[in-house]
Amino acid sequence: MSELAWTDRPDLDRPVMIIALQGLFDAANAATDAIRRLGEQHRSERFASIDPEHFFDFTQERPIVRFDDDGRRVIDWPENQIAAAHVPSSNDLVLLAGVEPHLRWRTFCGHLLEVVKGLGVEMVVTLGAMAGMAPHTRPLGVVGSATSPELATRLGLGRPSYQGPTGVVGALHDQLDRAEVPVISLRVSVPHYVPGPPNPEATRSLLARLELVTGVPTDHELLDQAAHDWRSRVDAAVADDDDMRSYVEQLERQVDEADDILPSGDDLAAQLQAFLREQNPE
Repeated sequence: MSELAWTDRPDLDRPVMIIALQGLFDAANAATDAIRRLGEQHRSERFASIDPEHFFDFTQERPIVRFDDDGRRVIDWPENQIAAAHVPSSNDLVLLAGVEPHLRWRTFCGHLLEVVKGLGVEMVVTLGAMAGMAPHTRPLGVVGSATSPELATRLGLGRPSYQGPTGVVGALHDQLDRAEVPVISLRVSVPHYVPGPPNPEATRSLLARLELVTGVPTDHELLDQAAHDWRSRVDAAVADDDDMRSYVEQLERQVDEADDILPSGDDLAAQLQAFLREQNPE
């Protein structure tokens, strides 16, 4: 019996799959929060799941015991459930906001590739968040890269350049690239001195860039007030510490002197759609 269990096979229009996994590359839960918001916005419905039994060390990612609304005792296991959403006037979505497994990464990625192939997914976008040298007083920068040289050039994205220890997302990019599935990575930098969740500013930055690049509506502006409130709370904490205030000012100077990481422009989504049509003329 396959560890990938389908409860339905949704009929989707030119779907794009968006993936984020809790773990090393989801600082402040910013990436998985972004996908959960997308799922709520577009009323996604779950259609498949990956059995956690052979992918997790439960001494590291422990299941949670709780009581449900009827007073019954239940256990919540680490969850990797995949959902789909229809999006008017845009590509439909396949969404995974899950948990990075500990074991059998190649097999896990193979299950995701099966979903990609089974639903005719045209492109995969992975979202991530990492603690970095970002001041909380500035819009949090998003680094974008694409495995395809042509796609990277069209969208003004970088090419993957990292060398060193990687996670499941790195292994997934490799499998998708070998299967000739276009992949884009978007990663937001979270202030390392404010690492805890939630971080609505980081989530908003990811959603805004995702919408800019793909054209998929994300309602990121709904996080404006929450991001403002988060920044105000951090401002108040920093104001009481002279050393921290000086450090933040140093980070501000570095960011203000740097160029924007991703280009802006209304034609990015059009460039992406043109690329996808060329890959799949039908």
